[in-house]
Amino acid sequence: MQKILIIQNKRIGDVLIASVIANNFKRKFPDSEVHFMAYGFTTGVLEQNPNIDKIIPIQEKELKKLPNLIRFIRWVRQQKYDIIFDPYSKTQSRLICKFSGAKITIGHKSRKKFGNWNYYTHPTEGLEKSDKFCGKAIEDRVHLIEFAGDFEPIDYAPKLFLSEAEKKEDWLRSYKDKKVIVLGILGSTPQKSMPYDHVAQVCDYISQHFDVYLLFNYSPHQKEEAQKILALCEYKDRIILDIYAPSIRDFIKLLAQCDVLVANEGGSVHIAKALNKPTFTLFSPYVSKDHWASFEDGIMHTSVHLREDKPELYGSFSYEERKKIEADPTKLYREHNPTLYLDRLHAFLKHHLG
Repeated sequence: MQKILIIQNKRIGDVLIASVIANNFKRKFPDSEVHFMAYGFTTGVLEQNPNIDKIIPIQEKELKKLPNLIRFIRWVRQQKYDIIFDPYSKTQSRLICKFSGAKITIGHKSRKKFGNWNYYTHPTEGLEKSDKFCGKAIEDRVHLIEFAGDFEPIDYAPKLFLSEAEKKEDWLRSYKDKKVIVLGILGSTPQKSMPYDHVAQVCDYISQHFDVYLLFNYSPHQKEEAQKILALCEYKDRIILDIYAPSIRDFIKLLAQCDVLVANEGGSVHIAKALNKPTFTLFSPYVSKDHWASFEDGIMHTSVHLREDKPELYGSFSYEERKKIEADPTKLYREHNPTLYLDRLHAFLKHHLG
């Protein structure tokens, strides 16, 4: 029996798509023991997954403290893992791999010229580009398992699993008389958030043309900002603000009972796709669509990006240029007025809502 560890110390979407490694490994080696280490606030996307035997929640701030990191490395050594996959390859996870005692450790090389210190037995590089339907972000992670054997045919689609009890929970309460669009009004960071008046413009357009409810999705600390967006909206009676999912697991259960997701690119989009819900994604101006767009067929899943609508505003769109835009994307966000894509949003919603 092989014992493996997957380390993905990043955000929700990253953890969900990294779970594809567990799904494929367990399919080939059903008797293996698969552990998954992730930040505590992300583990909701791993719960009930039959391909993961143990979830190891960690806290980012705690792991960055050297004494805690040393203690954790000792614990990892005691587990005697055969293989460790490190899809995101941060400093802490690289050190865990280097001193883990595992027979095989697989992770990405550092971008820095002198940043590779034999952290892995099998170092690899991210793919230059992807020609697969799943997109580069998923393929980069699945690419790691190739160093542990032949896993063809590979299943690239992330999956979420709900218990029968979870499926029976009533989240929509009195809002079952209309279809419900979950609207991601704020990104996980300010740099991933659209201008508030643009969000309100999208809300009003949907309310004018479709007889639906709009359920605002936001994080607990963003409630005040959500209220500011609500104040800008004309059709407030269509907006659901009194249903809130306090955890990622609760959001999964809530979204499973809704009909469509319209949101900034991020964890909620990956969750919706794993639940087989239609998605219309609004990409931040610095995020690479080639990297993060997944399973887009223009019907079930589609997206818009300023770089496609106004390519003249961009240069090489290199990693360095994207980091500069990320530092202050305000100007480019203003350039991506909803009038540029409302016709595509309308066609998408009409197809799925009638």
